[in-house]
Amino acid sequence: MPAMPRFLGLPECLAGDRRPRVVLLGAGHGSTYPGRDSGGHALAPAAIRAASQEDAGLIGHWDFDLGGPLFEGGPISGVDAGDIPTTLHDNAGNRARIEAATRAVLALPAVPVLLGGDDSVPIPFLAGFADQGPVWVLQIDAHIDWRDEVQGERYGYSSPMRRASEMAHVAGIVQVGLRSVGSARAIEIDAARHYGARFVTARDIHAEGVDAALRHLPEGARVVITLDCDGLDPALMPGVAARTPGGLSYTQAIDLIAGAGRRCRIAGFDLVELYPPADRDGLSALTAARLVVNAIGAIVRQR
Repeated sequence: MPAMPRFLGLPECLAGDRRPRVVLLGAGHGSTYPGRDSGGHALAPAAIRAASQEDAGLIGHWDFDLGGPLFEGGPISGVDAGDIPTTLHDNAGNRARIEAATRAVLALPAVPVLLGGDDSVPIPFLAGFADQGPVWVLQIDAHIDWRDEVQGERYGYSSPMRRASEMAHVAGIVQVGLRSVGSARAIEIDAARHYGARFVTARDIHAEGVDAALRHLPEGARVVITLDCDGLDPALMPGVAARTPGGLSYTQAIDLIAGAGRRCRIAGFDLVELYPPADRDGLSALTAARLVVNAIGAIVRQR
């Protein structure tokens, strides 16, 4: 079997004693609901890596999203460490392995960039920052993900922000791109508001720009960005399980990422909920790959 291509052709490790600033990992499965199959979402890390290959030879070229080359003309300072081993329905084991891998990257120290997987993957990813707090969470998503449990599972894809709110090291949550209808009921909205979550709808971003969200992040705070692909408009991100009109544009999404990097310090980034079986001509995977490039570029530009 041919070796898995690495994101942008990045190395698995850097030569000599150089330590990376960014470590990319994949995680196909998190906490899957009983009777459900997350196998479609588990295809996402490979699809994103494959979509990035066309630009693998262009790392040193000018990137107009970033205002310069990805690594600012310096040596490559990012690596792709491959996938965390996960197994369908081994929910507790998957969470333990994702959290441990996140902690290992942070201990280098480096910034972890995680490719999911469904939206249950951010729960152990965020748990990995327990010794790195306080951190703020910037969630880009169509939904607030505040269910306490679904089918008896408290760590599934409808619950990541509810679980994050219970983590002592999470100082606050800003939720961006909200629109339409999802699993949240009035009781979840009340719980999120009682916690102090800041809601920023997609309409808010379209009307006011990304500052409508960024102003809620304290200047200089450490922030973990969790990006659910359905936060973007399905016209450019059709490969999701829950297509919802009116989402963020690509430019709004990358401006949020870059703005967070300038206002705060990006401590981690995950991208989840890409569903390759619903993609069209690889458009979603390509868009997802470019979002990851922008995240890496924003992290590299942090001083």
